[in-house]
Amino acid sequence: MKYRVLLFLMVFGTGAVAQSYIPKFDIQGHRGARGLRPENSIPSFLLALDSGVTTIELDLAVTKDKKLVVSHEPWMAATICTTPEGNSIVARDEKKYNIYKMTYEQVREWDCGSKGNERFPQQQKMAVSKPLLSDVIVAVEDHLKNYTRYEVDYNIEIKTLPEGDNKFHPTPQVFSDLVYKLIDDYLPLDRVVIQSFDFRVLKYWHDKYPEVRLAALVENKKSVEQNLADLGFTPSIYSPYFTLITRDDVRDLHQKKVRVIPWTVNEERDMLSLKGMDVDGFITDYPDRAAKFKRTLNIKPKGKK
Repeated sequence: MKYRVLLFLMVFGTGAVAQSYIPKFDIQGHRGARGLRPENSIPSFLLALDSGVTTIELDLAVTKDKKLVVSHEPWMAATICTTPEGNSIVARDEKKYNIYKMTYEQVREWDCGSKGNERFPQQQKMAVSKPLLSDVIVAVEDHLKNYTRYEVDYNIEIKTLPEGDNKFHPTPQVFSDLVYKLIDDYLPLDRVVIQSFDFRVLKYWHDKYPEVRLAALVENKKSVEQNLADLGFTPSIYSPYFTLITRDDVRDLHQKKVRVIPWTVNEERDMLSLKGMDVDGFITDYPDRAAKFKRTLNIKPKGKK
């Protein structure tokens, strides 16, 4: 907990009173605000906060020197990144630039924002490198204290695949232990959700770190019952691709006390449709569009840190 104490002294001071949202509807900024700023960058997360999100959503990779880097892919994506020399790479070569085989000093030399992302024409181009998770937390907590004045949750995706073990990332156990150690040093665990498509990750956290909320990410066409059976326990959150959920699914999951937070919901008509299904929130690249769909939120003082 030593870094948590240091973080609170740095960000909140010794006598600050923080505020905490109790969200009735959870707007999660996907990779920050990917539609408007470079994904998984500190500017993207800060814009998401200014847009009123209740949770920031992010992805993790691991470097050769065991640093936790905020990145969707465990390699440099040709669509958004350029080399330290400013050159583009081609998609067929991108996996050669494997973050797991690079030190963080090497990773930070790559620019993954100036190129932009043609899928998101509103995204502002800017020079950014892939940040450390620890730096994101410090930047977010500082912004919360000085500007938005309320706490948000962190929805952290651990990205693993069996075929990637010890090639593009550590095993789920080693990866998960690295994540737990860092978040336990920096954040109260009740503000953290761990999500993954890899049910090996969720099973490990369920067994070893049962105090942490878990979200099952789903992009298959199995039934809810089949996916929960594969998982082997009832998670806190069920997060399917948004077209794969039905009103009946939502009702059944609510009966199991499971919150339903689909991804990635960018069009207002889809937001409205899902809101009508009584989902508990959604993950979006455009948190500015989603803000109007939030229910009234209760705010309570958290007391002195």
